[in-house]
Amino acid sequence: MANNKFQGCWPVAPTPFKDNGELDIEGMKRVLDCMVDQNVDGICILANYSEQFLLSDDEREILTRLCIEHVSGRVPVITTVSHFSTDIALTRAKLVRELGGEMLMMMPPYHGALMRGTSQQTFEQFAKVGEAGVTIMVQDAPLSGVDLPVPLLIKMAKEIETVKCFKIECAQAASKLRKLVVEGGDAIEGPFDGEEGITLFADLEAGATGNMSSAMIPDLIKPVVLDYLDGEFDKSEEKYNNILPLINYENRQCGFRATKVIMKEGGVIHSDFCRHPIPPLEEQTKAGLIKLVKKYDPIALSWGK
Repeated sequence: MANNKFQGCWPVAPTPFKDNGELDIEGMKRVLDCMVDQNVDGICILANYSEQFLLSDDEREILTRLCIEHVSGRVPVITTVSHFSTDIALTRAKLVRELGGEMLMMMPPYHGALMRGTSQQTFEQFAKVGEAGVTIMVQDAPLSGVDLPVPLLIKMAKEIETVKCFKIECAQAASKLRKLVVEGGDAIEGPFDGEEGITLFADLEAGATGNMSSAMIPDLIKPVVLDYLDGEFDKSEEKYNNILPLINYENRQCGFRATKVIMKEGGVIHSDFCRHPIPPLEEQTKAGLIKLVKKYDPIALSWGK
């Protein structure tokens, strides 16, 4: 049975840069304030959709401190601490604890295309990071290339005290979520949908209680989740089908660049710059995204105007 504390919409915050590629510190604060005004239930930072792979170690620490301090308990902050090195992941987790951060998110250990942790090594890494004493969300994402079978996830939930939440965004996510929830029982406190909500309704039917989307339209996604959890299944499905074209456009055409484009259009940030080697969003694709989003009028499209 999922814990009511781990439900709703917990989107990923983008990392804004200036046009010259520098971190936009004031823009980061505005992103966080916008997300709080989107009525989110939590905010995830330094994730893949935050372009964590384009940040230096010093920048990561700056952003960790900035985000936790600026949000200041208005909603929980989930800090991504993934690293192939267990020692580095633990050091990052200890910093989160020192700053009062509420949660961590981690992928299994991997590096490049071929260096992947075994099930035992993955368990050991999560157990070690768990010593920091901060609640952990396991991110089961295709990017790592690491297989996380359901028995391993259940073992982690039952034997590592801090492992409570699971963000499932692999292929056939609903099937895996259903098995995880049924076989894991009370040990699975927070089963989450991911990948911009592209499989959200099927994942809710499978037992998900939370969603981790981008920060583009969480104000439109959250009602889908809450209606479903309230037993309003038809209403939830109708709302989901209504926003699905936009979710699909983001997921299939834009990726993490979509949120920055819309937040720039809405005056939240000044630039939608992404660091090299990430190319800018193609102009016709960008125009198509803005045209489509205007039909829905999410908070991010007007927050800063």
